[in-house]
Parts: sequence; structure tokens; C-alpha cells
Amino acid sequence: MSVVESPATRRTGGSTPHRAPGHAHRPRRRGRQSAATPWLLAIPTLILLAGLLGYPLIRMIVLSFQNMRLRELLSGRTPPWVGFDNYTKVLGDSVFWTVVGRTVLFTVVCVIVSVLIGLGIALLMRRVARGVRLLMIVAMMFVWALPQLVAAQIFRWITDSDFGVLNYLIDKLPGVNYQNHSWFVNPWQGWSVITTLVVWAGIPFLAITLNAGLTQVPKELIEAATVDGATPWQVLRNITLPILKPLITIVTTLSVIWDFGLFTQNWALRDGHPEPQFQTLATYSYTQAFGQSRYSLGSAISVITVLLMLGVMAFYIRQMFKIGEVD
Repeated sequence: MSVVESPATRRTGGSTPHRAPGHAHRPRRRGRQSAATPWLLAIPTLILLAGLLGYPLIRMIVLSFQNMRLRELLSGRTPPWVGFDNYTKVLGDSVFWTVVGRTVLFTVVCVIVSVLIGLGIALLMRRVARGVRLLMIVAMMFVWALPQLVAAQIFRWITDSDFGVLNYLIDKLPGVNYQNHSWFVNPWQGWSVITTLVVWAGIPFLAITLNAGLTQVPKELIEAATVDGATPWQVLRNITLPILKPLITIVTTLSVIWDFGLFTQNWALRDGHPEPQFQTLATYSYTQAFGQSRYSLGSAISVITVLLMLGVMAFYIRQMFKIGEVD
């Protein structure tokens, strides 16, 4: 009976190479070091975030359980504890729930309009020439880089009742008299101005991001569907949108977070004194805290606002992890 020698046996002259017992199953430490390295590198950022975001958030939560008045603010004394009294007042106030409903409705309208227009512009960018696409990106980048306060002031000048160019152009239409027309007397017209401003400022991010996502749609699938007789709408519905769905979910969630915290636009358009019909949760909290010196009540409103947004933020983080697992 012959024994077949392995190549390793032939190289060692018929004997199996001997390994020292200490080197048989020595674990590698490189894996442990690499696993801890990201946390070590993230420590400075975590400390900075804890100082800039964590401390103010904790301070706001503590303040919401106290009764901070102007007297305690000026004297530096510790405000008395009142427990859940501030939350009871806020949750039992019909004005607060009116503001919540108005903020939610505004957010839904803005997000739907922004995403649809942004997607339409992104689809258009894939069909125009490269030079035109580059010009569109540059123009939208200028809009995106414009500070919110500056953009709000521009819209305020455009809609000014005395010298606004919008009234001037509409007044030129036959049978229309828009001279000295105030856009904020009627809440629906005022919110249309605010919504237009927010949508106009949010479209660049959505269009540029979705345009980048459209570059990942395989052209072979679109060409094959076109050859099979699919219409452009069928291609969009059955090929493009399913591939873009994760990206659309992310940009929609981000738009909800940004629009829900509306403050600068309606605050600047109303010259720092928004009427009750133009209040959102952010401005309502600020008005209660600093306009009426009810600091603890304003803190309670802010805490409730954060709790309302936690679900959206958790959904966004979950989507990010899902995309990371796919990649």
C-alpha cells in the first residue's frame, strides 16, 4: 500500500514541519486595535457635541420642570421646582395644539411640493445638454448658499405692499388692482409666500442630490424597457423610482426635519413679530420664553417639539443604517 506524499511533505524531506506550541493558535491583536480605533478617533467629536448640544438640551429639560421668571434670571437664584405644571399648561392649551396642527400642515405641504419639484428638476437635468446641466447646478448652488435671513429679506422686499415688484407686475394685468396690496392680511396668502420661500430654498439640495442618484440608474434597464415598448411613465414608475426609493426616503426625512423647525423665514418676513396665525412651534416657543418672559414654559414647548421630532429622526437613522448594511 503506497502513501501519497503531499507537496509539503516532499519539501521537508518526508516529515511534517514542526511548529512551536506557542505559535499554534496565537490570536491576532490587530483586529482588537482596529475595532477600537474609530471610537478613539471619535472621542474629540463626541466631547464637542456633548458640550455644544448635550449640555443645552439637559439644561432645557431641567428648566422645563422649574418656574424661571425674570426675577430669578436677574438675581441668579435657583428657580422653584414645579414638576409637570408647565407640561400640563402647554398640553391643556388649545392655542398650542392649533400651532402644532399648523406646523404639521405646513411641513407636509412644503415637503411634498419640494420633493416633487426637486425630482422633476433632477429628471430634467438628465435630459438636457451637459453645459446646461452644469449651469443649472451652479445656479442652484448659489440659491442653496444664500443665508436664510438674506433670502427672507429678499422675499420681504418682493412682496412689500408699497414698493414690491410682485404687486407691480400683478397690477399690470388687465382688470386686476394689486396696488398697495398686503400679502399678510390674509393668512392663506401669507403662508403661500412663506411656503414659496421655503420650497425655493430647499429645491437645490433635493434636485442636486436626486440628480446624483439618477446617475446610478443602469441605462441598460431603461433601454431594455424602452425596446419592450414601455412608456416614459412606466419606466419612471417601475425602474427609476424603485432604485431611487432609499435616496428619496432620506431626502424626504431631512426635509421634514428642516421644515418642521421653521423659524427664520416667518420671523424675518413678519419683522420679528409674527402674528398668531403665522406662529409655528419654533416661534411660539421663542415668543413664550423671551417675548413674555415665561422661560420655563418656552422650555417645555421646546422639549415637546424635540419629542415630536424623535420619531422622524429615529426613522432617518434607521434608513441610514439600512443603506449602510446594503452597501
